[in-house]
Amino acid sequence: MAKKPGSREDAIPAIAEVFREYGYEGASLALIGARTGLGKGSLYHAFPGGKAEMAEAVLDAIGGWFEARIYAPLRDDPDPGAAIRLMLSETDAYFRSGRRVCLVGAFALTEGRDGFADRIGGYFRDWREALAQALIRAGRPAAEAESLAEDAVLAIQGGLVLARALDDPALFGRMLARLEERLVPV
Repeated sequence: MAKKPGSREDAIPAIAEVFREYGYEGASLALIGARTGLGKGSLYHAFPGGKAEMAEAVLDAIGGWFEARIYAPLRDDPDPGAAIRLMLSETDAYFRSGRRVCLVGAFALTEGRDGFADRIGGYFRDWREALAQALIRAGRPAAEAESLAEDAVLAIQGGLVLARALDDPALFGRMLARLEERLVPV
């Protein structure tokens, strides 16, 4: 069965961008409705749990994208170097070379964090663990791999903040290039 225009799935990317721009607390139903083209009634029909359900749907979409494009290749690709390079490339594309805020990270910094704490923590744990697995397959000792993976996720998140704060998207690219040098086996 084909989905209807204005469906829940169609609304999720627009809702994500409203959360990205205004934060969870600042994302009013009026702003979400304006961006999605859906009235309040349609929004509540698609998301009976209101804004919290919208945020869960957005986190599901982000989680699905990262699982397919970042975590699974890091865990499963027989060439860990290729998987790590793919992670860096997909990360650059997803965050639009440092021009796009990490929505999961933004949720982690808001008052609404506690409502999504498990999801937020899982996103960062999954990334760190998948990268550590690739590094171990590449021949790094487990403790070193875990430390490097944690440093990489920290660098990516910090790079996003710094690139935005300084209005210097090239900074994010430079950070990713340095990460590649540290992470990819020669």
